[in-house]
Amino acid sequence: MKLPNGPQTPALLQMLRWIANPMSFMEACAKRYGETFSLRLGKDSPRLVIVSNPQAQQQILTNDTKELEAPGDLNQTFEFLLGKRSVITLSGAEHQRQRQLLMPPFHGEKMRNYSQVITDVTQKVISQYQIGKPFNIRSVTQAITLRVIMQAVFGLHEGTRAEKLQQFLGELLEKASSRLIVALLYFPALQRDFGPINFWGKQMRVQQEADKLIYEEIRERREQGDSSRTDILSLLMAARDEAGQPMTDEELRDELMTLLVAGHETTATALAWALYWIHKTPSVRQKLLQELDSLGDNPDPGTVFKLPYLNAVCSETLRIYPVAMLTFPRVVRTPITLGGYELEAGTVIYGSIYLTHQREDIYPEPKQFKPERFLERQFSAYEYLPFGGGARRCIGLAFAQLEMKLALAKILSSLELKLVDNGEVRPKRRGLVTGPNRPIQMVVTGQRQVKSPILQTTTV
Repeated sequence: MKLPNGPQTPALLQMLRWIANPMSFMEACAKRYGETFSLRLGKDSPRLVIVSNPQAQQQILTNDTKELEAPGDLNQTFEFLLGKRSVITLSGAEHQRQRQLLMPPFHGEKMRNYSQVITDVTQKVISQYQIGKPFNIRSVTQAITLRVIMQAVFGLHEGTRAEKLQQFLGELLEKASSRLIVALLYFPALQRDFGPINFWGKQMRVQQEADKLIYEEIRERREQGDSSRTDILSLLMAARDEAGQPMTDEELRDELMTLLVAGHETTATALAWALYWIHKTPSVRQKLLQELDSLGDNPDPGTVFKLPYLNAVCSETLRIYPVAMLTFPRVVRTPITLGGYELEAGTVIYGSIYLTHQREDIYPEPKQFKPERFLERQFSAYEYLPFGGGARRCIGLAFAQLEMKLALAKILSSLELKLVDNGEVRPKRRGLVTGPNRPIQMVVTGQRQVKSPILQTTTV
């Protein structure tokens, strides 16, 4: 077997580069070694193979359970936050069971139930911002997505427990997004307190406080047995697997944390990027406002969701700087040929979502924000994959898209916004995903009135 070429620097230096700025590291490797390369991120670890070619992406994402598998134990870096029973950290039949239990709340009529929650929460959050007073737009989008999760997923709208849980979860996720926590995840021996330096201990104590509240909520729900509730926690508690068994308390806790991390941080970042690009590119903002205005006041959420230019803007936002840099890892089960290389059993492969989205042969001028590219052609699931693919494709894909579109529509239709400065913002590591490398400061310049409304037929 001959592995793809890759940096020959010591594993520790590669690891430090990977922790500090994985996007620039991947771009540098692709430029030097080509679209398939290898990295060594641990002294005693095998090299990891990174691919960005769409055909290679298709090969690894469509061969789950055949030549390749996606074992949960390779996602152990998520375990400290999500737990051992998360759909992300489980493998094989256990993973498939959890996935089947999680799927129903994210489809069909149940999805429509969340539309009003998203719109109401967005309106409530943005109404607090004053004209002429600058703010970090990510703090706005974080407030929106966390409250949506609290209401749509946890079913908590108000009360002491809701307030405490929202506070603990917000603090937990903010600390988990630091580079220091990432370093501790990659170096488990450092996951302890060192005298007065107790960063890890503080993180674990906040986690315990949040867990205590989550388990209290689960226990009360079981005692009440209210079948009329439509929040995701209630639906998960009512779900049964093929053997007629429900989720345990531990499974419910871990899946709630999974939905929180996957549905709060990621969507908040995507919304912040979208508002940055929309206001940095006047022509995009103008076209988008014209499309939104055509629906008149209080448009039906289903109609908003189907708007072509809004969809293109959201798609381009998730393309140019995808929140998830990589697909979940796959391990070779039986020797395969991938990208011209013979890979033996045990080889670990990652698809680079970031590099695939930056390919000039698929996306000309990839560093330019051009929503029109999504109106001009259709991209395959292996050329455009912001939610991953295969057996571990994001379950909350439709929910994230709905939230992103409805929140953007409400913000843009309600407020006149502008960037405080027009300087470039680049992506950087934010925990185990990506985010802006500096605060995106915006300011409200006025309330917005819908222009030229037309009568719109409500759609279901």
